[in-house]
Amino acid sequence: MKKTSTRLADGRELIYYDLRDDGVREAPDLRPLDPISTTSEIREDPLLGDFVAIASHRQGRTYHPPADECPLCPSSGERLSEIPDSSYDVVVFENRFPSLAGDSGRCEVVCFTSDHDASFADLTEAQAALVLEAWTDRTAELSHLDAVRQVFCFENRGAEIGVTLGHPHGQIYAYPDTTPRTDLMLRSLGAHKAKTGRNLFDDVLAEELAGDRVVLEGEHWVAFVPYAAHWPYEVHLHPKRRVPDLLALDDAARTEFPQLYLELLKRFDRIFGPAEPPTPYIAAWHQAPFGTLEEYGVNRDDFALHLELFTIRRTSGKLKFLAGSESGMSVFINDVPPETAAERLREVASS
Repeated sequence: MKKTSTRLADGRELIYYDLRDDGVREAPDLRPLDPISTTSEIREDPLLGDFVAIASHRQGRTYHPPADECPLCPSSGERLSEIPDSSYDVVVFENRFPSLAGDSGRCEVVCFTSDHDASFADLTEAQAALVLEAWTDRTAELSHLDAVRQVFCFENRGAEIGVTLGHPHGQIYAYPDTTPRTDLMLRSLGAHKAKTGRNLFDDVLAEELAGDRVVLEGEHWVAFVPYAAHWPYEVHLHPKRRVPDLLALDDAARTEFPQLYLELLKRFDRIFGPAEPPTPYIAAWHQAPFGTLEEYGVNRDDFALHLELFTIRRTSGKLKFLAGSESGMSVFINDVPPETAAERLREVASS
């Protein structure tokens, strides 16, 4: 992998990640851009104890542009995009319309491929491995920023999810504090350790490996539908050796990851049959916050890196909406039994 860092016309950082070591990235950003001005602010909810990012400048972000005006495609001729070069393998750059900025954190865009019409599932194993390297590298770099407590790599895919750019891409949010969801995990982790002396992630993984909800298993990774899945089709992908973050994965796990993850994404596209459009999904990496976790009674190494993949489509032509119970009280109602979802995901395996 070759890494080349440069700056866009408005001062934002852009990084090329190349499969080949001989790639030259010298194309300048010729757009007449003004310096970025953001209004991002973090506010804490006094009743719930969580936080909300207020980012009014995002109202003007790019919204469903035509393919020939895609800002994530390489620049070509007079059509200048966010990527100055005429080609790329993987690119990461600071979001022009960030939800988090300055003392509130940082937001980055990850372009998985220059092919506008592809998806992550279309990548080769080498390309997917390069994305994993980019995620890992950005986690390492962002962890050194004073304003960053936790790094979240994720992909939103599909208009139903709310994606405003069709080009295959994901994002990285570097939060200034531990996120509410991770806070809940850490509290459960600490309570279980205090009560049993064991690791909750290890116990959950052992139980799932012995059950009937395993979807896909390799030597170093396992994918399963969790016992209390919130979403109609939800899969958790864990390395079998517990590690707190992407940085701690060993070479064997890094090598196997593209094989299993690409197969998992292809199965998601087959769930509802060939007549359905591509399955909308969210793919979310969960990593341990940086710094001490003494307040939870655990260490960073007690946390288990894992990826959660789920779709809001519950059956052909129907979506799972977060209505009164889910949105009002955070109590999910799942229409698809996890065992049924796991069986379906095994049925659609690649031949």
